[in-house]
Amino acid sequence: MTIAAVKQAWPWAGNVVEAVYTVAHGMWVTLRVWFITYRPERKAFTEHFEYPELPVPVAARYRGFHRFDLTTCIACDQCAKACPVDCIYIGKERVEGGKGFKVTGFTIDYTKCMFCALCVEPCPVDCIFMGATHDLSCYNRDGCMVDFSRLPLDIAWGRATLNPTAVAESKVITAPVHGGPNQ
Repeated sequence: MTIAAVKQAWPWAGNVVEAVYTVAHGMWVTLRVWFITYRPERKAFTEHFEYPELPVPVAARYRGFHRFDLTTCIACDQCAKACPVDCIYIGKERVEGGKGFKVTGFTIDYTKCMFCALCVEPCPVDCIFMGATHDLSCYNRDGCMVDFSRLPLDIAWGRATLNPTAVAESKVITAPVHGGPNQ
C-alpha cells in the first residue's frame, strides 16, 4: 500500500505516515552528512587558537576597535561628520597665541558604532583607522565609551589590541595624557 492509497482511505493516517516519513528522511540526511564530515582530530576553538591567552588571527581587512593617533589629529571633525550613527565625539579648544585647535577629548561610543570604517576615509592626516581587536566585549556599558585622549599613547596608538582593563584605568585619570599636535 502506497502513501497515496493510505491518504485516500484515511486522510488523518496519511498525514501521520507522511510526517513520520519526512522526519525519518531528514534525520537520515543529517546522520549521513555528520558521518561524512566527522573528524576526531578537530579541536574546539579555544584549543585551536588558545584564546584569550594568545590573540586570534584575523583577516587583514578585519574591522575591530579603532586605532587613533592623537599626536597628528588636527580636530577637523571630518570623521565625526562622516559617521552615520554619530558615535564619535571630539572635544577641542582653540590654541592661544597660535592657530588651530587642541584636542581635549576624542571619544567613540562603541554601543552605537557599527564598524563601517566610514570615519577612516575622510581623515586628511590619517590619524584614525580600524584595528585588529577580535574581542569587542567590555565589563559594563561605561567601558563602551572609549576616550582615546585619556589613554596612554602606547595603548591608544601603538598596539594592535585595545585592552578593556586599560580603558577602565583611563577613566580614573582626570587630565588628558597628551594635548595634541599643538603642544
